[in-house]
Amino acid sequence: MSLLAFSSALVAFFVTYFAISWLIRFLNRIDMVVKDQNKENKPLIPISGGLGVFAGFFSGIMVFIFLRTFADVGNYYLTLHSEQLVLVFAGFISILLVTLIGFLDDVLVHKSKESSGGLKQWQKPLLTLGAAIPLIVVNAGNSTMYLPFIGDINFGILFPLFLIPIGFIGASNMVNMLAGLNGLETGMGIIYLSSLGLYSYVHNELFATLIALMAVASLCAFWIYNKFPAKIFPGDSLTYFLGGTLATIAILGNMERAALIVSIPFFAEFFLKMRRGFDADSFGVNVNGKLHSKYEKIYSLTHLFMKNGNYTEKQIVWFFIGIELLFSLIIWVI
Repeated sequence: MSLLAFSSALVAFFVTYFAISWLIRFLNRIDMVVKDQNKENKPLIPISGGLGVFAGFFSGIMVFIFLRTFADVGNYYLTLHSEQLVLVFAGFISILLVTLIGFLDDVLVHKSKESSGGLKQWQKPLLTLGAAIPLIVVNAGNSTMYLPFIGDINFGILFPLFLIPIGFIGASNMVNMLAGLNGLETGMGIIYLSSLGLYSYVHNELFATLIALMAVASLCAFWIYNKFPAKIFPGDSLTYFLGGTLATIAILGNMERAALIVSIPFFAEFFLKMRRGFDADSFGVNVNGKLHSKYEKIYSLTHLFMKNGNYTEKQIVWFFIGIELLFSLIIWVI
């Protein structure tokens, strides 16, 4: 499916690139901006770049399906039967819903411009449960899973009714915890989605590969605007998009174990944040270009690099991209 898929990925890239350019102007015009907390002068930056990423993702998926449906591209490309199309669209709808939920959280910016936060903590998992429903009702994925030291277990009806919603809720909300630095969410997302996409391709789970490819192409375009110094922030619309896409790839590609491994940094972040009741920030205080933690204790993985104030924001982001790359490589040897 290489030519058709990569042509569609190019569409995803360029749609995102131009959509973000327009979105920056639009969000500035409607004053949907927040302070960049990691800069000394704390400039106001537009938020909710996930909308532009989803626009590219949507375009790439639709172009691929359109060409595969109406164009004569030969039997050696990915074949989409009606049952398989149902799975693709179920995953797509779940990602759309979770992105919109993230946007709801972005759209209400505090008057101080310190941050956005339209949804309460208890509302987020409840709403993301609703986003998992399309994957539940089509019984996506394989109910048989491999557990270490135990072997293969068939969870039967528990897989769609329990494991899919739990996995989707967890993935959708966890990416949002390790965020707040220019390019952090985007850079890590490019790494783990690329790794999972390649992993699914090697294991012939081509629909998961398709979703990963379109997401990565869109993220690469967004990286141009989101890398240090950021011209636009991802917002929860992107972090929820990333988590939802990660969960969808894992479910459709039957590779939950690989998804769990690449998610280890987020699990670590969850337990660190839990120590302070999820009331700690990941960003720091800028002193002469170096970031210092606001806390004496470690309540985020980012605080490990900010504790002594030796690193810039850009350096810390690259450290995390390297850490994510390490875990993304582990899936190939375990």
